[in-house]
Amino acid sequence: MSSNWITVFSYTPNLLGGLKVTIYISLTALLLSLVIGLIVAVFRTFPNRLLNRLGLAYVEFFQNTPLIIQVFFFYLGGPSIGIMLPRVYCGMLGLAVYTGAYIAEVFRAGIQAVPSGQAEAARSSGMTYLQAMRYVIIPQAVKIVLPPLGNQTINLVKNSAILSTIAVGDLMYQTNIASSDTFIVFEFFIFAALLYLCITVPLSQLVNLMERRFKAGH
Repeated sequence: MSSNWITVFSYTPNLLGGLKVTIYISLTALLLSLVIGLIVAVFRTFPNRLLNRLGLAYVEFFQNTPLIIQVFFFYLGGPSIGIMLPRVYCGMLGLAVYTGAYIAEVFRAGIQAVPSGQAEAARSSGMTYLQAMRYVIIPQAVKIVLPPLGNQTINLVKNSAILSTIAVGDLMYQTNIASSDTFIVFEFFIFAALLYLCITVPLSQLVNLMERRFKAGH
C-alpha cells in the first residue's frame, strides 16, 4: 500500500464525520422538500388560477436557477435583511427549496395519473377539493411517485456536495480540507467518491426494487 493511501486512511474519522453530516443534511432537506413539493403540487393542480400560477412560478424559478445561487441567497442574503442562520441551516434550506421544485413536478404527475373518476366520485360524495386530495387522490399518487422520488433523493445527496462552498462540514468539505493539508488529491477524492457510493448505490437499488414492484402491481 502506498504512503498516500496510508495518509488517506489516517483521515478516515474526519471523512466519516463528514459523511454523517452529509446524511443528516440530506435527510432533513429531503423531509422539507417533500412538504414543499406536496404543497406546490396541490397548488399546481388547484382550480384556483392564482394558486396555480404561484405554484408554476415557484417551479420555474427554482428549477431554472443554479442551486449554488439559492444556497448563497440564504447564506449571504439572509444576514443582509437581518436573518442570521447557521450555515448548515442555510444549506438545508437551499437544498430543500431547490429539490422541492422537482418533487412538486413529480407529485403533480402522480396526482394527474390518478383516474379523474376518483376525484369526481370524492367530490360527489360531499368532499371539498382539499379533502378529496387528502383522503383519495394523494394516497394513490404517493404509490405512483415512489420510484421517481427515490431518484430525486439520490440527486439531493449528490447535490449536497455543493454545501462545501459555504464551509458546511460535510463529506466534500472534509475531503477538500484533507487534500489541502496533505497535497494528496486523487486518492482523497477517490475515497470520497466511494463513500458517496455507499449512500447512492443502496438508494438506487431500492428505487429499482420499487419500480419492479410497481410494474408487477400493475
